[in-house]
Amino acid sequence: MRTVIQRVSEASVRWDGGESSIGPGYCILLGVADTDAERDADYLADKILKLRVFSDEAGKFNLSAVQVKAAFLVVSQFTLFADARGQNRPSFLHAARSEQGIHLLDRFIGRLRESGLPVHTGSFGAQMMVRLVNDGPVTIVLTNCRGGVT
Repeated sequence: MRTVIQRVSEASVRWDGGESSIGPGYCILLGVADTDAERDADYLADKILKLRVFSDEAGKFNLSAVQVKAAFLVVSQFTLFADARGQNRPSFLHAARSEQGIHLLDRFIGRLRESGLPVHTGSFGAQMMVRLVNDGPVTIVLTNCRGGVT
């Protein structure tokens, strides 16, 4: 799994027939690889919940999403597995197929929801428009590898 996490003061996603939005928290773009399993979704969600990139009173990154009661906006993004090496048109061979992708996306979202924090989503497979105000700016890329998260 691969994520682009942006700490936001607000974010929203729109698609034909729907819209979701959050206030302060994380906008998470999530891509699922063809080699990912449920344990990867659990591990990455847990990592994001514990990630300390919210500022304390001294302005240092010491607080987690749980500590500041952040909201989450999760948007599926298979294009995070684009491979454009040696070509101009990207290949998506390592992105999970729809059935696997939606299952692991739902698993990831469910794990975040277990925290009791608000979690909103886009629509899997839809053409979406994402808007956000990046707070900081803080943008972090996490890749869930078999050996851990990088």
